[in-house]
Amino acid sequence: MNNRYVYGIVESGADLEFETDAVGGADRVYTVSHRRYEAVVSDIDTTDPEETDEDARRHDEVLREIMERTNGHPIVPMQFGMAFESNRALKNVIRGARPAFRRAIRDIEGRIELGVKLVTEEDADVDREAIEETVADELEPLAAQSVANDDFSDRLVVNRSYLVEETEREQFDEAVADLEDHPDLEDVIVQYTGPFAPYSFVDVKIGAQ
Repeated sequence: MNNRYVYGIVESGADLEFETDAVGGADRVYTVSHRRYEAVVSDIDTTDPEETDEDARRHDEVLREIMERTNGHPIVPMQFGMAFESNRALKNVIRGARPAFRRAIRDIEGRIELGVKLVTEEDADVDREAIEETVADELEPLAAQSVANDDFSDRLVVNRSYLVEETEREQFDEAVADLEDHPDLEDVIVQYTGPFAPYSFVDVKIGAQ
């Protein structure tokens, strides 16, 4: 397992190394440094990993553990599948992407991603536009940014990700809880997830080698 599988990029000084169930059967996560940035990686035996359900879950769980261990230190998350044949190849990519990492860290520092879905009760007849407006009125003022996600079900009325300041997390939690008792949302189930590394608000892609 001589290749490096990348979960995300942090600024130097995070000093991360821990044992866990990682992608591709690895059991240790550590960092590869290049100047002011560190790639958080594990070893893997391929540069083209297959995205199985198990490894996709491991990827997300490692990112969540990194967030917990860095106490809010911003991490630029990578999408599943970024693997490199050597430390040298990885460092070359970090070198070329430094401006993008700098911008991304500036945009997400002190912020987390939270997910909100509103699903109608089975056979319920609802005013979708009114529900969308209600959710926007309650949540948008508390978020730095938000993006719509795929509507993968006819019963899914709202599926959005929100980038929220960590200092606003409690207020955002309360606003989501209030949606469950909102008189205009009686036939809707509220699903609240997170925090996540801010995938939906980072657009940094690095090519596998």
